[in-house]
Amino acid sequence: MNILITGSDGQLGQEFKFLAGINTQHYFIFKNKEELDITSFLKLDEFFNRNKIDAIINCAAYTFVDKAEVDKDTAYYVNVIGPQNLAVLSKKYNIKLIHFSTDYVFNGENHIPYKEDDIPDPKSVYGKTKLQGENEIIKNSEIYAIIRTSWLYSIYGNNFVKTITKLAVERGDLKIIFDQIGTPTYASDLVNTVLYILPILNKENSGIYNYSNEGATSWYDFAKIICKLQNIQCRISPIETKDYPTLAQRPNYSVLNKKKIKTEFNMEIPQWQESLEKYMKENKKINYLKSI
Repeated sequence: MNILITGSDGQLGQEFKFLAGINTQHYFIFKNKEELDITSFLKLDEFFNRNKIDAIINCAAYTFVDKAEVDKDTAYYVNVIGPQNLAVLSKKYNIKLIHFSTDYVFNGENHIPYKEDDIPDPKSVYGKTKLQGENEIIKNSEIYAIIRTSWLYSIYGNNFVKTITKLAVERGDLKIIFDQIGTPTYASDLVNTVLYILPILNKENSGIYNYSNEGATSWYDFAKIICKLQNIQCRISPIETKDYPTLAQRPNYSVLNKKKIKTEFNMEIPQWQESLEKYMKENKKINYLKSI
């Protein structure tokens, strides 16, 4: 299968690059935003006309949550127009499409995990544009999976795990929000899941799927375990969301129910603590290899 990875320089894109080196089942084509702009319909159409592509995995997204409140046009073009273009052309050229969305499409007022058919109610520009992108794919695609995920972290790129590790070492004293509850997602687990479901994705099972690691935690407890696993001595104090104001409103509760994806594709999902430990081992190994 010839697979196009858009947004190849991001966390997910780089995870796919790593797996491509050890996966001989598929042929991957990696394109960053300079090499292939998903907001340009003409450039995309020309690309698909010249290349035989069996599947698109769209890792391109505008993910600067606070910046999106000001830079609304860019967020709209990347998160709405881009997916719309990919959706229309995936149908034209008979290509499967995987697209990633977010827990931010919900308002965070639930107290039980969100299901795929719960009514979205995003409170941020980021969440609103991601929801619009979902709708464009549903309207224009034929064989697709929209995968909503949350609290993504990876060996690659910038993320909460790396930020906490860095600040904990530098400062030794942190204040972290404790009243936002969600589930961390190790990007490697998500990427492996996508490559597992892609060959068996069809018209009948196309739709929206939730994916994160199992369990739930707060940012505060997540930070505590990040430091504990690395033996970092840091005083971490809990604070409320109101004590750390941001431009964009975050959902207070965004745990995702994964029953649908587990049932449809007969799969298990690791606990978030288990995956965080796996991340720590992989990161340690990579840092060691860089040092020799």
